[in-house]
Amino acid sequence: MFFRLAFLAVAVLSLSADVLAQGSSTPSSSSSSSSSTAAKQVSKAAAPVDSGLDSGAITNGVYRNKTLALSCNIPPGWVLRTDEMNAPMEKKEDEKEAPAQSSAPAASSTGAKVLLAAFSRPPEARAEDVNASILIAAESAASYPDLKEAAQYFFPLTEVAKAQGFTADEDPYEIALGAKTLVRGDFHKDRGARVMHQSTLAMLSHGYAISITVIGGTDDEVEDLIDGLTFSAPGK
Repeated sequence: MFFRLAFLAVAVLSLSADVLAQGSSTPSSSSSSSSSTAAKQVSKAAAPVDSGLDSGAITNGVYRNKTLALSCNIPPGWVLRTDEMNAPMEKKEDEKEAPAQSSAPAASSTGAKVLLAAFSRPPEARAEDVNASILIAAESAASYPDLKEAAQYFFPLTEVAKAQGFTADEDPYEIALGAKTLVRGDFHKDRGARVMHQSTLAMLSHGYAISITVIGGTDDEVEDLIDGLTFSAPGK
């Protein structure tokens, strides 16, 4: 049943892997419009979720979520794809009446929402390097009666990562970010001379399973993105 919780991880892993697979030495024709796209989108709030969880908002390049007491720095020039990441799930909500032919639940049944999806360049743009990204997702924990701790997230996540060609660096471990302790899992994927590094942090909060996934071309890039995450004490 926990494979539903890995749905958003599948989306990010697949998207990033596809972008890297399209790598080309030819500069992207979209690069000239990336900055203007980012400027237009940076003031937009993330897609709304259920009223019990703040959808968050972006101000001056920082995503903030009051419910989670979370702030996340978005590197300058990055583009947002939060609405696009949510759109496929919202579309499936309109198709719920279609009979299911598989035991695997539809994505729409998970109640999953992307709070933030940010990329170093448009996902459709081709380039040699890894498209660094940050994805923050939330899903109602009520969908998983057996979900008692964040570490359980990593059973399906590891299987999903392996299916995408990733290898776990080590067993999941706890990490403190400001006032919050989360569970973290690290993965890597070799693609010739390049390596894609992914770290996912998970926690349970306010009745939601929260995942924060960052992808980069080096360990240092991943660490820099994680350093941009901060959890403040409750009430602050």
